[in-house]
Amino acid sequence: MAARISERESGLLLFRVAGIPVLLAPSWWVGSAIVVAFYAPLVDDLAPGTPAGVGLAVAALFAVFLGLSVLAHELGHCVAALRLGLPVRRLRLYLLGGLSEIMRTPGKPGHEGLVAAAGPAVSVGLAVVFGIGGFAMNPGGVLWLLVMQVAGANLVVAIFNLLPGLPLDGGRIVRAGVWAATGQRATGTRVAVAGGFVVAFALVVWSLYGLVDGTEDRWLRFGVCVLTAWVVVAGARSELASERRRTLPVGVSLNDLIRPVLQLPAESPVRDALSTSAGRGVVLVRADGVAAGLLDTAAAEKLAATSPFAPAEQAAEPIRPETVLLTDEPGEEIVERVQGTAAWQFLVVDLEGRPAGVLRREDLRAAIEKGV
Repeated sequence: MAARISERESGLLLFRVAGIPVLLAPSWWVGSAIVVAFYAPLVDDLAPGTPAGVGLAVAALFAVFLGLSVLAHELGHCVAALRLGLPVRRLRLYLLGGLSEIMRTPGKPGHEGLVAAAGPAVSVGLAVVFGIGGFAMNPGGVLWLLVMQVAGANLVVAIFNLLPGLPLDGGRIVRAGVWAATGQRATGTRVAVAGGFVVAFALVVWSLYGLVDGTEDRWLRFGVCVLTAWVVVAGARSELASERRRTLPVGVSLNDLIRPVLQLPAESPVRDALSTSAGRGVVLVRADGVAAGLLDTAAAEKLAATSPFAPAEQAAEPIRPETVLLTDEPGEEIVERVQGTAAWQFLVVDLEGRPAGVLRREDLRAAIEKGV
């Protein structure tokens, strides 16, 4: 499991929504400065006679409204995920948009599609609201211009995100559809990743066409499209690598990865428990037959260094429901459980509840990285 990045390292914490931290990455300021620099001159072109200071203020307001629109888009994803029981780690706003970090993969294609579609649905709703507001105003003023530009920006955000390629929302919808049709999420990911590369290629072609055609916005189009294409390609490759890490490699089963398990009395001296384990998993059992936990090797070594005859139970890691795996669980569920649980070893039991072995996080990670 990738190391969790602290909120301070991820950007400025703005606030929390339903317990979800909303962070502003440093790159957002760069993106907003670029928006202001390119948008301010357009104000005078679209609303002649606008003072320079007013044009700059309108451009800054547009950047702020654009950021708020992206925030609303991402909150749409978050609300949908929470309604489906999918926890959200955080929401980040950065240079080219935002990212909702959902901690657990949707278990059904329908859930994947609903979470993906929620963001564009919010953007379309905002485009309609601002569009109605613009039509209700007298056209021609800077305020009207701002309202109509925000409406157009939300419509562009919705359309762009619905393009059929990962990591865009449209790619997730494609993945959900292929997943539902084939029963294989990995197949859906490969199809949607291919779509992502097609989207990136189309962006580059469109930017080059602008250069050849000599359009007024050719350099802005070129810079934005090339940067966006790079982000899409990087995101698509990341999605493919993540998919490969979601399940056990072909030909590898849980039985190939688990270590033999040994049951010892919980009151056993920690020094003896360590020497007896010899690389095996150790279940410490109390006199009443209840498991006290799994022997934590690192904690046991520290305890043995100072108190070699202390009960091994003092170095036990509790056995929680989320740290117990069944021998017949699908590989995808095993990987997701291990990656999403803060534990370094897991007790594997058979269908009758008897210990069959111990799976260590390091062994699973090594097998996946070798397979990838």
